[in-house]
Amino acid sequence: MITYSSGNHGQAVALVAAAFNAPAVIVMPETTPRVKVDGVRRHGAEVVFAGTTSTDRKVRAEEIAKARGLTIVPPFDHPWIIAGQGTTGLEILEQHSQVRSIFVPMGGGGQIAGVSAAVKRMRSSVRIIGVEPVRAARMTASLVAGAPVALETTFSIADGLLTLRPGDLTFAHVQAFVDEVVTVSDEEIATAVKWLFYEAKIVAEPSGAATVAAALRVNEPDTVAVVSGGNVDPDVFAGYIK
Repeated sequence: MITYSSGNHGQAVALVAAAFNAPAVIVMPETTPRVKVDGVRRHGAEVVFAGTTSTDRKVRAEEIAKARGLTIVPPFDHPWIIAGQGTTGLEILEQHSQVRSIFVPMGGGGQIAGVSAAVKRMRSSVRIIGVEPVRAARMTASLVAGAPVALETTFSIADGLLTLRPGDLTFAHVQAFVDEVVTVSDEEIATAVKWLFYEAKIVAEPSGAATVAAALRVNEPDTVAVVSGGNVDPDVFAGYIK
């Protein structure tokens, strides 16, 4: 199997491939933090670097898949991926029955598509808020345009949320089920990383902490923030929490 991922999805595919003793190739951006590359390789997967954008990775993955006869496992814009991400929403409802609002990070949109669909189908009163970096606000731009649009460039310390364009399926889910999309600055994200470490004893990468940055603004009860990644270089992390 093969996928294209900035890190977290790639590690998941590598883990599953190892469990089934199957070969796996993970196409990652050239700018991927070393800790994420090492995480993929620990599971025995082959890492191939391709450019810096999701388009670069997708094109390279398709070339390799065709040449080697591998099956592509898309990172976000696929019904099975969205359904799998929805289990996070089900767990939230099971563990916190009084939840009022759920903040979900957004890159390509797979996670928020799954969480929003699962939660809204069971508890329509729960508010779903998508969170993306202010300089990588592809979903915000797409909602304004009324269709998925691609940004020319993205930039943020949240390297897992830098997809240039949301998926077609994920965009449709956001239109149907998400109540609000907000943006957060890198400064707010860094503050959230520090807050999570000292107040919640959680080591979170910036991409995972983006939701907490947004939730800290409102500081409302019965709020859940999905912290979806802890793959951060120790030296970089030390700079956030000092």
